[in-house]
Amino acid sequence: MQFRDLKKQYEVLKPQMDAALLEVAASSQYIGGPQVKQLEGRLAEYVGVKHCITCANGTDALHLALMAWGVGPGDAVFVPDFTFFATGEVVSALGATPVFYDVDPATFNADPISLEKAVRAVKAEGKLRLNAVTDVDLFGLPADHENVAAVAEFYGMFFLEDAAQGFGGMLHGKRNGAFGDAAATSFFPAKPLGCYGDGGAVFTNSDDTAALVRSLCVHGKGSNKYDNIRIGMNSRLDTLQAAILLVKMDAFEGYELADVNAAAAMYSEALAGLDVILPTVPQGWFSSWAQYTLRLKDAAQRDAVQAFLREQGVPSNVYYPKPMHEQKAFAGHGQYVSCPVTEELCATVLSLPMHPYLDRRTVDTVAAALKKALG
Repeated sequence: MQFRDLKKQYEVLKPQMDAALLEVAASSQYIGGPQVKQLEGRLAEYVGVKHCITCANGTDALHLALMAWGVGPGDAVFVPDFTFFATGEVVSALGATPVFYDVDPATFNADPISLEKAVRAVKAEGKLRLNAVTDVDLFGLPADHENVAAVAEFYGMFFLEDAAQGFGGMLHGKRNGAFGDAAATSFFPAKPLGCYGDGGAVFTNSDDTAALVRSLCVHGKGSNKYDNIRIGMNSRLDTLQAAILLVKMDAFEGYELADVNAAAAMYSEALAGLDVILPTVPQGWFSSWAQYTLRLKDAAQRDAVQAFLREQGVPSNVYYPKPMHEQKAFAGHGQYVSCPVTEELCATVLSLPMHPYLDRRTVDTVAAALKKALG
């Protein structure tokens, strides 16, 4: 059993995928080929924004957006405490200070009330400038972007949506990636839309931000790559990955997004009545289900269940076992608000196999093993 069945996906897409890869090989345009621009146009149209700038990975996408806004030493950037390390890492990499705030226990996503408490605490202390807010579309579900945006706007901060896990999700009919002053996504293979290596993109409606990100992606270029007008980085999506994503985008739009939601519904039906907390999708939200994550009673039960599932040949993962504020790399930053929800989630969450090619038999196998594990 595969946690995310990329082998099955390739088998289904093999004729189109092989043809796309051979086309790039025959052209020898491995960097900056026409597929890159074609992909950027298609992604921007799908998300519903003016600009999409592809780059080497999702972490770079976050980094580039913050660089474009001039984030640096003395700045505070507010980051959810329950997320992957990269969301806070890029802040520290620029010399700024990540300030962690708590999440909602039902959605695992940004809690605007905790966010505002953190903002007020930083402002009252007076040592850091209020610069930017990030939220995260965790596990495919949109964050509460509208209320997070209201906090950012009230305090005059940039708003960056981390849509690394959320491509395809929607909030009140608006796609993930279309919120904030900019958004970043990842095309890591296990993401809802993944390539065959690393890849990422920045989305924005701002002409100025788009122009800066395009420059920063290629060593801070001006009129050309040998006219360097600022310090940037080397962060490009290569043509092979763009060609792969164009093929996968057909499948994603055509059936994968619908099928992964059907798989989630099968899980929720099969696991109904168990003494666990199942994931929820609030009214008006639509998830792309990067993960199907449930909550157990405590860390001891979670670890015992995971061990039993492993013995039964059922893969599972813990996203994430440690709060951001407890990561050693962030030691000394100080904690402006407590994050009890994050601490509880880190001790109790468990993600089950999840992908668009999940069938009823596999879901029933996982459900039966989980029932046995729970006694």
